[in-house]
Amino acid sequence: MKTEKIRRMVGVAILMGIVAVVQLLGSSLTVGTFSFSLVLIPIVIGAAMYGPGAGAILGGVFGLIVTIGCINGTDVGGAMVFAANPLLCILICMGKGIAAGAAAGWVFHLLEKRNRYFAVILAAIVCPVTNTGVFCLGMVLFFRDLLTAWAGGTSLAYYILMGLVGVNFLAEAIVNVICAPVILAILKAIQRNR
Repeated sequence: MKTEKIRRMVGVAILMGIVAVVQLLGSSLTVGTFSFSLVLIPIVIGAAMYGPGAGAILGGVFGLIVTIGCINGTDVGGAMVFAANPLLCILICMGKGIAAGAAAGWVFHLLEKRNRYFAVILAAIVCPVTNTGVFCLGMVLFFRDLLTAWAGGTSLAYYILMGLVGVNFLAEAIVNVICAPVILAILKAIQRNR
């Protein structure tokens, strides 16, 4: 029992490091004005391997690094949001990451006994849906004026769908779904070696 707890702690710690490195490197990959989040892959792996709590922790690390980018200006759009309301910016950044990791973990663990492959694919889809959904909801609720300015005269709904959700979300979801079989293989290999 104690050995399993230590394995879990070490596994989550390793994945936290991977999340940090992938997010820091991934923030330089942009789609339009938004950075491309490859970081969701290790979050899904951790959520599937160790549960929703671990997914929330890994999502929290992701949210923290995004928050730091908003504060120090390396995330230009995030810096504008932070300047408009620092507390709400931090809550949205942290909330979207934590919710995405926890949701992926819950989906995987609710479905894994029925069909593990389907559980991984659905968790890999739910993670970016939650990440993007919480971000868009937070922006619409608390930063509508900023969104309207970013939309530059186009319809706000069109801007959200095409600018915020469109390319960035689709890229994240596709990468996660493509990587789902790899995630499943990693999970199987780890369980065989226990």
